[in-house]
Parts: sequence; C-alpha cells; structure tokens
Amino acid sequence: QVQLEESGGGVVQPGGSLRLSCAASGSISSIPSMGWYRQAPGKQRELVARFESDGTPTYADSVKGRFTISRNNAKNTVNLQMNSLKPEDTAVYYCNALVITTTQFHHDYWGQGTQITVSS
Repeated sequence: QVQLEESGGGVVQPGGSLRLSCAASGSISSIPSMGWYRQAPGKQRELVARFESDGTPTYADSVKGRFTISRNNAKNTVNLQMNSLKPEDTAVYYCNALVITTTQFHHDYWGQGTQITVSS
C-alpha cells in the first residue's frame, strides 16, 4: 500500500503565502510523476502544478509566476510554495502521485486533501 500525507493548509489573506507539503510512503519503487490538484466548490478538480515523468514541471496558467513546485525524489516528497494568493485560489488541494510499487504495480494515488481559504 501507498499513502500520501499532506500538510500546510489553512486560512490566509489575499496577497499572502502558504506552503503545502506532501510525503509518499509505503511500498514504493519509484514515482514517475507527482504534483498538486485542487477542487473549488461546484467546480471540477483541476491541475495546479506537477512534475511530469521527464522531470519537467507543468503549471496551470492561473498560477504561473505565483506558485512554485519542488520535489525531493530521495524522500518522495513534493512541495508547493504559493505566493500572492488570491480569493480564487480557495479550494481543497490534493496531492497526486503516479507510483510504481515494489511489485511493479502502476497506480495513481491521491491524498486526503487540505483546505486553502484565501479571504480578508
């Protein structure tokens, strides 16, 4: 089994910053791709930022220049530094990882989600 544990959510004023962290643990052989998605009330889940299998980061247009994704492959962690937060960034943020397990099983895993609220 594989678990994704997220931390760092909370309430912040517009223009503020937050940092999300996600750690994967369990029967992991490798993690080709890892990143963050979000879902606002009444909307579909959408990509925020992720590292593709070639190591290239991809960002949603709405967060480019404000959010920065980073990764520690040795520790199976991914972080999301969020600056200049806007009310429209309010959502539940989910960590996602495409994992190859020690038994060579390929599976998409999700964290439980962490709430980010941007409000004055």
